[in-house]
Amino acid sequence: MTLAPETTDLKIQLRWGGHEDPESWFTVCDLDVLLPGRGVAALLPDGRQVALFRDRGGALYAIDNRDPFSGAAVLSRGLTGTHQGRPYVASPLLKQRFDLLSGQCLDDETVRVTTYEVRAASPSLSGV
Repeated sequence: MTLAPETTDLKIQLRWGGHEDPESWFTVCDLDVLLPGRGVAALLPDGRQVALFRDRGGALYAIDNRDPFSGAAVLSRGLTGTHQGRPYVASPLLKQRFDLLSGQCLDDETVRVTTYEVRAASPSLSGV
């Protein structure tokens, strides 16, 4: 049996720049690029990278892609899971876990990564 791939015209957008500005949403990719449980890296306008995730329930998350322990842009390649009901990604290099909601490292409370507000929007909302 062959399953039809999910098709949607929804776009993934990140809040970029001023939080009060309605034009501050930056379109990153199509929603169907994000497979549940797998990350995707995207380049931001300032040259930084963001790691995007979609869980099996459809929730979206976005954090810096740079692993603060190794300096490598690899968090999008990490394994996802939950700890005490909160979603996280584990770095594929040194295995530190980062809370996808807060960016807090679960293995070292002095370290955190930036999180981004993320949404799925129709092309009419995104201006694409």
